[in-house]
Order: sequence, then C-alpha cells, then structure tokens
Amino acid sequence: MTDQLAYSHPISRIVLASSSPRRKELVAAMDLSLPVSILSADVEEWIDPSWSSEQAVQELAIRKGNAVRDRLRKQDGPVSSDLVIAADTIVVLDGIPLGKPEDDGHAREMLTALQGRWHEVYTGVACLPTASGEDTVCHRLTKVHMKPLSQDNISRYIATGEPRDKAGGYGIQGLGSMFIHEIEGCYFNVVGLPVSLLSDMLRRYGIEAY
Repeated sequence: MTDQLAYSHPISRIVLASSSPRRKELVAAMDLSLPVSILSADVEEWIDPSWSSEQAVQELAIRKGNAVRDRLRKQDGPVSSDLVIAADTIVVLDGIPLGKPEDDGHAREMLTALQGRWHEVYTGVACLPTASGEDTVCHRLTKVHMKPLSQDNISRYIATGEPRDKAGGYGIQGLGSMFIHEIEGCYFNVVGLPVSLLSDMLRRYGIEAY
C-alpha cells in the first residue's frame, strides 16, 4: 500500500458494507470528504483452517466487500463509481480464532478462557472500488490483556446481553471495557475498525478524512 494517489477513477460515494453500529459510528467520526451509505453484507463467515489469522480477516473482509460490490454493479452498471469499505474482526487465543458466541454458554466459555490472559485481536479492512479491480486489503493487530474475572463477574456481564454479537464475547467499547487491563496497539482495531489504517488506505483513492 502507498500513501501516494494511485487511483485514476473518481469516487463519488463510499459504501460501508456493514450492519455494525460501532463501525458506522467510527466511519461517521472520520468526517470523510465524500458521502457515506450503508449496505449490509449477508455472507457466511466461515474460516478455512489452513488460513493464518491475518489471512482470515483479510479474506472475510474481501468476501463481505465483494458481496456488496456485486450488488452495486448489478444495480448501477458500468457508471458505478462507489468505493466499498468492508471489515472483519476476530479474537485469537493460543492461535485459535474466537468468533461471536453461539449462545450464553459459549460466551461463558470464551470469557473464562480469556480472563487473566493476553489475546490478540485482528481486523482486516478491504477497500473495493466498483469501477475497477484496484483493490486495497490490509489488516491490523492489537494485543489485549483481560484481568482475572470471577464466574460471578462473567455471569453478570452475560446477563446484560452485550457479549452476544461480539467477537470473543466482549465489547471493549461497552461494559466489557471494565475487564480490560492493558492493550498494545490500536484501540479502535479492537472496537472493529482501525481508523488510522483506513484513513491511510483511503488516501490512495483521493479521499481525505476531516
């Protein structure tokens, strides 16, 4: 990836391929130079066991972005001039990816395993223009240490419902913040969208933040 403008087709709109309210808020906070629309990507989030964590988040981001790009191309045809942004986040403990918990019991298993230990959070980000195949895909890694938790702590947190749609079973931007002792790297990466990385990626397409 380069910081120099290398994209020859003008972009008229950014389309965020996500239903995540956290990603919507982060993109809105960037105050981008173009209008932003939201279009959810409905794709299966399966991971090939042979993939590294870095490859997994990048492949999943591409899959989400391609699903939305295909819809836009069918809708707008060759005149389409959008830039699709897609992202995917996974929590990794001992080399094993932890997705969103299937139920409250699964969330308890995840939090019990994570408590008192360091783990890794990877987010893949894909920028996919509809007018060409000049895609940009990157990832970022943040290390997170969760403080020791009692089963009562975990039970009360699960009862709030917050873990249900969060990778790893916790949300660092919500009540789960009280469990995080230390992080190494980008905080927003753990939330679900590394905005510093994204701003660098967007510069290639002539799009500036703020």
